[in-house]
Amino acid sequence: MTIHPATGPGQTAAPADHSTPVPTRWVGPIQITGNAASGGIHVPLATYEAPLWPSVARGARISRLVDDGIRVTLIDERMTRSVLLEAPDAATAYAAAQAIHARTEELRGVTRQSSRFAKLLAIRHEIAGPLLFVRFEFATGDASGHNMATLAADRLMAHILTYIPDISYGSISGNYCTDKKATAINGILGRGKNATAEILVPQAVVAERLHTTATKITRLNVHKNLVGTLLAGGIRSANAHYANMLLALYLATGQDAANIVEGSQGITYADDRDGDLYFSCTLPNLIVGTVGNGKTLPQAEEALTRLGCREHRPTGDNARRLAAITAATVLCGELSLMAAQTNPGELMNAHTRLERASGTRHDN
Repeated sequence: MTIHPATGPGQTAAPADHSTPVPTRWVGPIQITGNAASGGIHVPLATYEAPLWPSVARGARISRLVDDGIRVTLIDERMTRSVLLEAPDAATAYAAAQAIHARTEELRGVTRQSSRFAKLLAIRHEIAGPLLFVRFEFATGDASGHNMATLAADRLMAHILTYIPDISYGSISGNYCTDKKATAINGILGRGKNATAEILVPQAVVAERLHTTATKITRLNVHKNLVGTLLAGGIRSANAHYANMLLALYLATGQDAANIVEGSQGITYADDRDGDLYFSCTLPNLIVGTVGNGKTLPQAEEALTRLGCREHRPTGDNARRLAAITAATVLCGELSLMAAQTNPGELMNAHTRLERASGTRHDN
């Protein structure tokens, strides 16, 4: 009897691998300035939610109508991996933590042996009874850094266990990282790229293009994003829909889409400045890379090339550019949605009209 490699007796053959197409459109250009990217940049968005394209496109149009466009400031970057060590009691765990911190420079040398791009930036720890959680923070160049950080942490953990007595292996990941989960620690300490995108929209543009006022958007941001999220128990997050833009751009550029969980933890800020609208989106957990798994697929390769993220730049600058573009894209969609929600019926009317008009092309 012949058995398919993926089956056993009485089992049916597994279906062949295939691709799942996701509709993708380029919108923009988004006018961006800042310390990691600049210029008019079109962005690819892969989504089944048709209204997302014209919504982000409206924000992109606003960026072209104001001085400096959307200014993005890259504030920090670090990929994390936490390991779990076990001790007989808290006193032993505390002594181990002190010994680890005392050998930080030595551990940096161990990290360099694991990768030519990984650099150990900092070590933090937490103790719960006999359990010692050690959070390593790394620079990872142009890679998002999941595998690089895990490999380095594995080497560091093995090294630590050779010179600290009375502790043992618990896990290579102790959930103090924190990977693909909504937690306070990522918002406080950061994981991935930390970026803020901001724009100052003149009063006339707010009225003519967004059909609202700075006062209405500022009020809605407080009531919806701040108070509403607080009542819902949000964790280090106050925004309308960062996840929509993040998922669309992540899928189009070969990112690990599950990282929108922590990536969508961010804060929208709005301020009425004498009728002009100051609007910003702060994203402390943007996990993006321009090299590594998924980035060499034809669609992702094309997208990253068109985004200017395949250039010969100093290590890390292509990923920083992608993070800045991502933050600006999030602001475009967030601004457009917040404006729409100040007007009764506008959001639902747009969804009904655009989602029923399947296949209709939308003006960028």
